Parts: sequence; structure tokens; C-alpha cells
Amino acid sequence: MNKCVERIYNGIIKENPTFILMLGMCPTLATTTSASNGLGMGLSTTAVLMFSNLVISLLRKIIPDRVRIPAYIVVVASLVTIVQLLIQGFLPSLYDSLGIYIPLIVVNCIILGRAESYAAKNGPVESFFDGVGMGLGFTLSLTIIGMCRELIGAGAFFGHVIIPEEFHISIMILAPGALFTLALLAAIQNKLRLPSATNGDAPKSALACGGDCMNCQGCTGMTNHAILAEKKAEEAAKAAAAKKAAAEKALAAKKAAEAAKAAEAEKTN
Repeated sequence: MNKCVERIYNGIIKENPTFILMLGMCPTLATTTSASNGLGMGLSTTAVLMFSNLVISLLRKIIPDRVRIPAYIVVVASLVTIVQLLIQGFLPSLYDSLGIYIPLIVVNCIILGRAESYAAKNGPVESFFDGVGMGLGFTLSLTIIGMCRELIGAGAFFGHVIIPEEFHISIMILAPGALFTLALLAAIQNKLRLPSATNGDAPKSALACGGDCMNCQGCTGMTNHAILAEKKAEEAAKAAAAKKAAAEKALAAKKAAEAAKAAEAEKTN
């Protein structure tokens, strides 16, 4: 599979940020009162993800390691400001609906996580398509949750009412409805034993959490198992090399001591 296509497939299916990694829950729960809001937030985040990954990948060899996180935040904040102004200018109704959650894209753990785990370690083209994949996966998730909440709570589909008002369950478009919907979708995943951060019985995946939140060894947004395994192999190789060098040094010291002792014995004789 082409690497760029693989990154898109990875973001939508294998490492879906909402349904698999359970990242970005704040905008997921807060902005999915309707399908259009979920779609708008998802596409806004996708735009920021694509270009932040691209810029960070281009600058990865220039940004000093000790200030990389502040540098990432500056890049992301600049892009979020541009997106916010565009939405405010061309889609004022969406801007009014999303409100404060557009600026909060800056601290979305999906964006910082992909910058740290992928864009900072790979080329600009692959990083750009990684942003496309993760953004589309996030958009798809938010749209699905928004559709469920809007359909059950307001009897509508993208603003078009299709269910009579007497059958609406209004709580679904309120704050608790977001939790109910997400819990229902997570329960379906667990029942089908699909990989998910909430499913300890699912087959192990190549994700950082392995689909087992109870036995998680670290942050799911940091990296994946392949990179962790590579780092562990490097550390093991360095430890083995250091051990071998120490053994060789000790052997050399022992031989030098024996040679000195033999030379001293010959001199005495």
C-alpha cells in the first residue's frame, strides 16, 4: 500500500482518534449537538492538523529539542487563528455555534500528539497525509456522534426534521446526551471486541495503548508500538555493547595485571 494512502487509512480506521485512541474528548462531547457542528469542528481540526504536521515536519531539524513543545504550540496557534478568522468571515453561523471551541483546537491533544509522534520524525509529505488521515478520522467520528444526537434528540438530519416532535428525546442534545452517545458507541465496540482504549478484551493492536487501557504503559498520544519497540531495541543494543565493552576492559586489565605480575616475577628471579 502506498505510504500516503496508508497514513489516511491509519487515521480513519486503525488509529481513529475518537473511537480507538479516545483523544480529543472535550470538542467531541461539547460540539456534537448536531451533525453540522460535528462536521464543522472536524474539518477545522483537519485543516490545522494537515498544515501543522507539514510545517513542523519541515522545521523538525531546525527546532531545538528542548523547546520543541512551545514551538509546536506557536505553529498550531498561528494556524488556528487563521482558521478561526476564515470561519468567522465566511461561516458566521458555524462560528457562533462552535464558539470558544475553535481557539481550543490549539491544545487539542490529537494535534500535539501527531506533531510529537509523527511529524517530528518523518518527512513533510508523509506528515501531511498523516494529518489528513487523522483529521478525516476525527471528522467522521464527530459527524457520526452528532448525527446520532441530532436524530434522537431533535428528530433531524443535518437540520432537516424527519421525526415528529413528540418522539424527540431532548436530553440527547444536552450535555448528558454526549456521554450517553459515546458510551453507547463504546459499548458496541466492546461487544464486537473491536480495538479501543476502553476495551481490555480486544486483540492487541500496534497502538501505544494496545487497546487495553487498564494495562497502559504510557500516553496513547506519544507514539506507537513500532517506535517503542525500535527504541527498546536500540536501548538493549546500547546496553549490550556497554556490557561487552566493560567485559573487554576488565579482561584487558586482568591480562595487563597478570603480565605485570609475570614480568615482576621474572625480574625477581
